[in-house]
Amino acid sequence: MNYTLNQLQIFLKIVQTKSVTKASEALHLTQPAVSIQLKNFQDQFDIPLTEVIGRRIHITEFGREIAEVAEKIIEQVHAINYKTLAYKGQLTGKLKISIVSTGKYVMPYFLADFIKTHQGIELFMDVTNKNKVVESLENNEVDFALVSIIPPALKVEKLDLLQNKLFLVSDTQTQIKKGVQPVNILKDLPLIFRENGSGTRQTMERFIESSNIPVLKKMELTSNEAVKQAILAGLGYSIMPLIGIKNELQDKQLQIIRVKGLPIKTTWSLIWLKGKRHSPISVSFLDYLKKEKQQIVQEKFSWYEAY
Repeated sequence: MNYTLNQLQIFLKIVQTKSVTKASEALHLTQPAVSIQLKNFQDQFDIPLTEVIGRRIHITEFGREIAEVAEKIIEQVHAINYKTLAYKGQLTGKLKISIVSTGKYVMPYFLADFIKTHQGIELFMDVTNKNKVVESLENNEVDFALVSIIPPALKVEKLDLLQNKLFLVSDTQTQIKKGVQPVNILKDLPLIFRENGSGTRQTMERFIESSNIPVLKKMELTSNEAVKQAILAGLGYSIMPLIGIKNELQDKQLQIIRVKGLPIKTTWSLIWLKGKRHSPISVSFLDYLKKEKQQIVQEKFSWYEAY
């Protein structure tokens, strides 16, 4: 047999994603390239690793056993790389961060240069809703979490990164008079909510309750992108974080409706369990953020101050 490390990585990603297309996207390769490497890898075995039923690829029992071995081999290769870099005095290991879904517009900018500088660091970033972020932090499964609302039930420490602003947003076909009351806007079209467990939803509900706004019609969607597309289609309004609609505002596809009580302002904060024993990587990352965060905000989020 003459299989390569590249073939092992490709096969393992196909097993994990259950799709050649998704594996190619995750590996930043073309689909034909992944298919060719999968065929070359399979040709070295007398027993099938996969089978195609309909249009779906299925992993055989033998294929799953091979995938388990492949995963162990790749882990050992990573260990060799880590040790090599460690001997050179470089940081090595994993940095695990859980972020709320809208945080995907924020966190990458605070990570990019740090990760590029320390090539021995392997980043794991889970993008999910607030409830699951808090759960992973509470279970000590991650080094840090990025939230816009500090969980009151947890004892945490924090580093503030960026202000979070939430505005009432509509498509640009809707004509709204300046200074109109939210209650008069929301009586005609539905207010679009995020799902239960979303920090944005919690912020919206607090605003609605404090402003005594009766929500006559309501929609619920499970992602910021889905909410955005619904607004673009003219299905309703939503209170959305400014950070996630930059392109749509600049392209004049969405508009901010200026109403009393908005924007709602919170803060994007990196948090960790109080008393947590940080790894050298985590300590270095915190030091980097304390030193560079203001420069990052000025370079990457200067557009933010216009709203």
